[in-house]
Order: sequence, then structure tokens, then C-alpha cells
Amino acid sequence: MKHVFLVNPMAGQGKGKALNFIKPKIEEVCNKYSLDFEICVTHAKGEGIELVRERAKTGEEIRFYACGGDGTLYDVVNGAFGYKNAQVAVIPLGSGNDFIRCFGTIDEYLVLEDQINGVPVEFDVIKCDDEIAINQCSMGMDAEVCAMQGKIKKLPLVTGEGAYYIGCLYAIVKKFHNHFTIRIDDGEEISQDCLFCFCGNSKYYGGGFKAAPLAEPDDGLLDFIIVESKLSRAKLTTLLNKYKRGEHLDWDITTFKRGKKLVIHSDHPAAVNVDGEIKYVTDTSFEIIEKGITYVVPAKSPFLKEREKRLAEIK
Repeated sequence: MKHVFLVNPMAGQGKGKALNFIKPKIEEVCNKYSLDFEICVTHAKGEGIELVRERAKTGEEIRFYACGGDGTLYDVVNGAFGYKNAQVAVIPLGSGNDFIRCFGTIDEYLVLEDQINGVPVEFDVIKCDDEIAINQCSMGMDAEVCAMQGKIKKLPLVTGEGAYYIGCLYAIVKKFHNHFTIRIDDGEEISQDCLFCFCGNSKYYGGGFKAAPLAEPDDGLLDFIIVESKLSRAKLTTLLNKYKRGEHLDWDITTFKRGKKLVIHSDHPAAVNVDGEIKYVTDTSFEIIEKGITYVVPAKSPFLKEREKRLAEIK
């Protein structure tokens, strides 16, 4: 198997230090195990998608390592999607690194031997129009928060979590109401004023917010969370920490359902967030692609034993 490390040199706080930090670590462990490896440095947004896709097209067994933040993982996933010969792994160098929180800490992920010896697991993904998300999608105020977060976290000393809080306050003031018509699977259409509609394939986003606390990336279902805009701005602000801890599923303004597909229509163009990438549309859908990507879980991750237990209980 070939090991391709896709490095975003501007990951994290954008100081260009990511390559100098990770390159010697990659070389050391790959030489130790006599691996066939390559380090590819990206210089523009979206460049990684084509790079991964072109290599995956060869049919060679390749493990692609997203060395950066959530944006780098987005590129690798969208490039590798559809190619059974391609595996996706992560070396977290960004400021958010939300998807990996279910499988280990940043320090654990930076033990590259555990990555090299990791376990490939087939994970579900989310299809949103022509894009693929491995972690989450959303529409409405929540996506506006992510758009603002992407700008704020580039500032010095601002963490991904801090940027998300600031983005929340901005969106509560400026992007409070959205009128959506929503349908989950074959259910009835519901039209209502919403703060946002969230679709989770995994638990965390926004720098550690537990938006989908019950989601599992390999259970064949997506977690849909719809929050109505019935509360005042002041009251909503007081609930942010509860939302961060994942304590929002039983709120009377929250609808929580599991399913395969969520279709949304907005009366006006609204922000849609696909693993941190933002676009503005009136119509979209979030649909599961079961076992859509092969993800490499680090060798010592507790997720592996938890998964075995969960699958045994199902049987």
C-alpha cells in the first residue's frame, strides 16, 4: 500500500509552520517501517480534492492522510469518495479537528505509528448535492456561525471553540430567523421558523460542540436535529453551554429524529454548511451514503472496542 500525506502548510493559526512540524515526523516513521510514501503540499483551496482523486483513479491501494484541519479532511474525503481502493486517515494540525474527537485526542493522533497501524473501518457519509461530508451538515443560523467562525479563527490567539462562541453571538443578533419547509424520509412536510437544521454523522463540530451526542458514523443512520426559533435572543444565549455539552435533544424547541434523508426548502437563500464549507441556496438535502468511505481509526483508539461491543449487542 502507498501512503500519501496531504499537508496544508497553513493549517492551524495560518503561520505556515505545519509542514516544518509534521514532515520530519512522517519521514521518521515511514522510513522505520520501510513504507512507500509521498508528501504532497497543497497551496490553494480545493487543490487537495483533485490531487487525491487523480491518484485514486489509478486503482492502486492508497491511504491518504489529511494533514491539516477540517478543511483538509473535507478535500481528502471528497477526492477519495467513490474509490474503494482509497483509505482516509487524519493527522490533526488545524484549530478545530472536530471529527477525530470520537476516536482520540490530538496528542494520540500525532503518534504516527498508531496511524500507520490503524484499523480501516467503513463509515457512512452525508451527500449534500454534489458534496460529501464525513462529519456534519447544517442549514440556517448554525451554518452562518460556521461561516463566521472560519473568519474569526484566523485571528491570533483565537481557538476554534472561541471562534464558534463569537460566531454564535454574531448569528444570534444578525441571522436569527429562517422559514424552512422540511421533510425527513417519507414523512410529512413541516413548515416552521427555525434557528437551524443540523445533520450529524458524528458527534462534534464547532471546536468541541456536541451537536449530535448520539450519532455514530457507522450505524447506517443520520441524526437530524431541528431547532425552532421560539426563544428570545437573550434566552438563547444562556443555552449555548448546554448545547455545547449535548443537552439540547429534549428541549421543547428541538425535534430530534434519525433517518436516511432530510430535504429542506428555504423561502430565501440560506447558508448551508458541509463540513465547514459554506454555500447559499434555497433548496438542499442531506442524505446518507452507507459505508461511503474507509476511515482509518488509530490502533489504540477506544472507539474500536466500543464499536465491537455495540455491534455485538445488535447481534
